[in-house]
Amino acid sequence: MPKVVYVSVNNDQWIVDATVGESVMSAAVRNGVPGIVGECGGNNSCATCHVWVRDDFSELVGGPGELEDDLLDLGVEERRETSRLSCQIAITDELDGLVVDVPPTQP
Repeated sequence: MPKVVYVSVNNDQWIVDATVGESVMSAAVRNGVPGIVGECGGNNSCATCHVWVRDDFSELVGGPGELEDDLLDLGVEERRETSRLSCQIAITDELDGLVVDVPPTQP
């Protein structure tokens, strides 16, 4: 079972088991990870699940699609090169150990 590591701005970590095919957002919400709200339920329409993917995983995760890119432009406080909406990242076996940083605030 792949693991995802969520890191807060205070360096608190939550390591959760995720199911292949599940989104990074749903794994966080299911495990009570603070800062990942997922207000729209993973429908790519709110940006309350914004994360910063660590550089060593950014190529594996890939970049945002067009709608996600627009939401990131309009809906996040601090957009970075590796900003993604966690609802749009599907867990795969290759992403085992994925590390994402959770911004201090969501919109």
